[in-house]
Amino acid sequence: MSTAAAGSPVETTTYEERLWPAPWIWVVVAGASVASIFTFAPINLTTGFIAAVVIAIILTTLLILSTPRIAVSPTHLHVGRAQIERRFLGTVEAFTGEDATAQRGIKLNGTAYLCIRGWISPVVRIEITDPEDPTPYWLTSTRRPEQLTAALTASA
Repeated sequence: MSTAAAGSPVETTTYEERLWPAPWIWVVVAGASVASIFTFAPINLTTGFIAAVVIAIILTTLLILSTPRIAVSPTHLHVGRAQIERRFLGTVEAFTGEDATAQRGIKLNGTAYLCIRGWISPVVRIEITDPEDPTPYWLTSTRRPEQLTAALTASA
């Protein structure tokens, strides 16, 4: 552990990833903004351009604020808004292609914690061994399933 300027302990992160939107999502944002110009142009062209800028700012802000973070430290795992101590983690498996689709679909347990993004195909399934936790596993999207799996299976 290292120490922050205020004197509080700060854990080092061994793995970190942000699940940023895919490029095509940003194209959709641009398209929605441009569409607003055509919507408001019959009223006033200036209003259409102002609406386009406002819509672009709102959608961009929402996408950035809703982008989840995955962080692995020696003692904790953070996925989106959820966190758990690593001592409660069991088997960790990475899935890609059709296996990832099955994990998100027909093989999905309805009580699992999900942090899924439709524009990221690979997923990692993390078993939860805490007897007090009814969640059997976490399933999270990741662009780097091998690295996340390696970070979680490395001894804490």
